[in-house]
Amino acid sequence: MKKILVTGAAGFLGAHLCEKLQNLHYKVIGIDSMIGGDLDNLPKGLEFHEMDCCDFDSLNKIMNDVDVVYHCAATAHEGLSVFSPVEITKNNYLATVSVITSAINNKVKRIIYCSSMARYGDQSTPFTEDMEPRPVDPYGISKVAGEQVLKCLCNLNKVEWAIVVPHNIIGPKQKYDDPFRNVVSIMINRLLQKKRPIIYGDGEQKRCFSFIDDCIDTMLKLVDNKSLTNDTVNIGPDEEFVTINKIAEICSNVTGSNLKPEYYPDRPKEVKHATCSSDKARKLLNYKTKTDLYTGIKKTFEYIKSKGPKKFVYHVDLEIINELTPKVWLNKKL
Repeated sequence: MKKILVTGAAGFLGAHLCEKLQNLHYKVIGIDSMIGGDLDNLPKGLEFHEMDCCDFDSLNKIMNDVDVVYHCAATAHEGLSVFSPVEITKNNYLATVSVITSAINNKVKRIIYCSSMARYGDQSTPFTEDMEPRPVDPYGISKVAGEQVLKCLCNLNKVEWAIVVPHNIIGPKQKYDDPFRNVVSIMINRLLQKKRPIIYGDGEQKRCFSFIDDCIDTMLKLVDNKSLTNDTVNIGPDEEFVTINKIAEICSNVTGSNLKPEYYPDRPKEVKHATCSSDKARKLLNYKTKTDLYTGIKKTFEYIKSKGPKKFVYHVDLEIINELTPKVWLNKKL
């Protein structure tokens, strides 16, 4: 039986991954610093350790006899990273270096690294894996730096690696009281409190959103799928590119609120269009979009409604405060 370690196990992606891996009868260990995780997300019976990935000594002990690592842990706040670069970089880049180093020390056979569409930056769309990464903000830079260390150390030490680049993921268990990320969940949480959705800029930014099950089902194949080794792959729907204005409209409709958005100035460094091609995932991993956008948003709404709306928690301090800092965050308007 393979032993698999999942970092960020109490987070959105990590928790779903742990549950599905357990269902497939792998021995699963989860770790999470709880910066953005929720203990309620954890599946029953999981061996869980609350710890920071930067705690190298503790990580080395837990990594013993692990065969595969899914590195999902990240402070995935792209927009915020321009104003909190120290915290974001520490929790992304330094944590990644620690995980990779510990995995190599413990002779892990394979590391699956969750990157981000932020790696592509501001290029022509759809993004494809053969494009040179051109990140435009500290979050994207930290994710690409993590990729580079992964390749450097794993190639040197003969450890298999795979880089997965999910589209914006939505669904149950997503943190929805975080004011800095997860636009769909933020909008639904506000609408359930009879507050209007907030949009930065004109709302014509284009994105694509992936339902969690579609993403996880494909990632599970990377445990031992040799068709994707020492390579990078985008995962997510590329059939439904959608504007943030349209997202607000759908969220308003599914909640029955029908409230119009409030508009605020653009956030610095936000890429206007960020959509990917998943042709490679279809070819190598048999990726399929099973849940359409509307259904995914509806399922996210049903989860948040069942848990109840929450006040937003400003859990990451702003490190750079000036005229560029979004007033929504400064004044805690959410």
